[in-house]
Amino acid sequence: MGLVKTCEEVTHSRPLFLTIYTVVIVGLVVSTCYVFSAIYSANPSSPDSSSSTWFSLSSQPSSPVSDEGRGPTDQTLNFSKSETVHDVHPSTPETQKVLWKRPVLDVPPPPHPKKMPPLEDFRLTKELVQQRVKDNIVIVTFGNYAFMDFIMTWVRHLDDLGVSNYLVGAMDTKVLEALFWKGVPVFDMDSHMSTVDVGWGSPTFHKMGREKVILINSILPFGYELLMCDTDMVWLKNPLPYLARYPEADVLTSSDQVIPTVVDDSLEVWQEVGAAYNIGIFHWRPTKSAKTLALEWKELVLADEKIWDQTGFNDIVHRQLGPSVDEDSGLVYAYDGNLKLGILPASIFCSGHTYFIQAMYQQLRLEPYAVHTTFQFAGTEGKRHRLREAMFFRDPPEYYNPPGGFLSFKPSIPKSLLLSGNHTVGSHFTLVNYQIKQIRTALAIASILNRTLVMPPIWCRLDRLWFPHPGVLEGSMTRQPFLCPLDHVFEVNVMLKELPEEEFGPRIDIREYSLFDNPSLPPEVKRSWLDVQLCKEGSQDCNASDNTIGGVLKFPKHSNEEMYQKVFLSFKDVKVIQFSSMQDAFAGFTDKEREEKFRKRVKRYLGIWCCVLDHTPGHIYYDMYWDEKPGWTPLPPQTSADDHPPW
Repeated sequence: MGLVKTCEEVTHSRPLFLTIYTVVIVGLVVSTCYVFSAIYSANPSSPDSSSSTWFSLSSQPSSPVSDEGRGPTDQTLNFSKSETVHDVHPSTPETQKVLWKRPVLDVPPPPHPKKMPPLEDFRLTKELVQQRVKDNIVIVTFGNYAFMDFIMTWVRHLDDLGVSNYLVGAMDTKVLEALFWKGVPVFDMDSHMSTVDVGWGSPTFHKMGREKVILINSILPFGYELLMCDTDMVWLKNPLPYLARYPEADVLTSSDQVIPTVVDDSLEVWQEVGAAYNIGIFHWRPTKSAKTLALEWKELVLADEKIWDQTGFNDIVHRQLGPSVDEDSGLVYAYDGNLKLGILPASIFCSGHTYFIQAMYQQLRLEPYAVHTTFQFAGTEGKRHRLREAMFFRDPPEYYNPPGGFLSFKPSIPKSLLLSGNHTVGSHFTLVNYQIKQIRTALAIASILNRTLVMPPIWCRLDRLWFPHPGVLEGSMTRQPFLCPLDHVFEVNVMLKELPEEEFGPRIDIREYSLFDNPSLPPEVKRSWLDVQLCKEGSQDCNASDNTIGGVLKFPKHSNEEMYQKVFLSFKDVKVIQFSSMQDAFAGFTDKEREEKFRKRVKRYLGIWCCVLDHTPGHIYYDMYWDEKPGWTPLPPQTSADDHPPW
């Protein structure tokens, strides 16, 4: 009645007051509707509320993975709701929006860390996967804590590409917790895996492979497409549009093919692929044939722990291969005669060989989608270093600004060593040994000055593999000479290993040759730079002093340990010291005990070249001090007693 009376009064009032009353009443109505709407949308029992099944990720005290393009369903955590929410902070839509725009690796630790939710909240469920799915596909990788930095690199690359529909499987609780606080969508694989690097080919390595097969069988019944990846690969281009070009495919797999069968971005010609299918990158559709294959594969690897998951997959898929599905797609009937299989082109879904050795994508003028660190040496450290050389690996800020600063040098290689004569074992070792001698000198100076050595790029004439070959693989696109990865010559894992200083002298840290081109290098490092020009002692302005001319220090050739320590003490705060050359840069140690330890250390840094065609064993050891052995020639071990490193 009060409202009716008010309305009657308004109708008899002046027009001005009628307008004012109308505005006030409309405002009250709109405000009331907004409040009720907000209350309803925040109600956990609302069927439209994503929080009915998931904790809000932005409610946690750390920020989630960045991607401005995600919708509301992406802004949720990746584990099922429990009966009780533990220590969850309240949040507002504005807070959520800010958090979702912040990159993972830029997030500082939470100021007041809270307890982790219960482990059972991280179980893999259809509801969990559904929250991450986009266009009915989810991208998945998995790993233990030893691969935490690989996982974060994998995540960050997808973030940079604007791809948000991914999940990470945690194989131990330590990595699960670390990823959770980083804001990475994570689930528990219930693997109870060790947190350390298990090593290729070990029983635990094979266990990881079985866990992958189990995971595929767990996700496919949910009805979503699955792009399964190993953590030792990175995405360089959004692969989802490419995969969508082949809607009839049940499975699309990468391979170890090193000889191109196509020169564009179409699928490999299956009849010409002679290498193994590589399961480090492969895409599954939840079809009957794909699920049948996955189930038989799981039963196979669970029945025999010695079967490598990749070998088992290849054996089953090749049970029947052919005919082609049609004339154009490149798909082939495989496995049971019903499965439609496609082989991703190795030129753009790259292996460690097609990317780092052949640079096949460059030669074919194609854009690579991915690189998988296969065909490499020196274990996990070798994989990490290759990604660093390509500036793909995401390291913390301190990696680019270590205590003591950097030492680098401009390598000098005569043209004749690179281009003259045939590419033989002899010419290859002559070229590499010439570079080894310069690196040995640089390692000594870096050790004396307590600096991190930025390794130079290394040129090779011959490829390195595990089996006899004529220098490069016939039919491949390997150019000679080529820039070879550090792990082709050096045992990167040994260089980075903690060796006891009382026996091997002080540690010598190293960095990749591309470091100074990396956008992550801080500006203060780039600004703090000293160029060292080697000169002949006694020539103009060439003396053992710390006087610089135009930012350049002229320093006498053939200086010894004491001279380096004396002169460069004045430059201990300079971030980068770069020598114009390492030729005749160092006369030797004055501390003979230190020299002996240094020699003992660096002798272990070199690996082997493999392998000649006409001898068993066919590998040849590199020797850090080859020049001290008159008549040294590159020969494989002649007897079993000779088959050992030169130290």
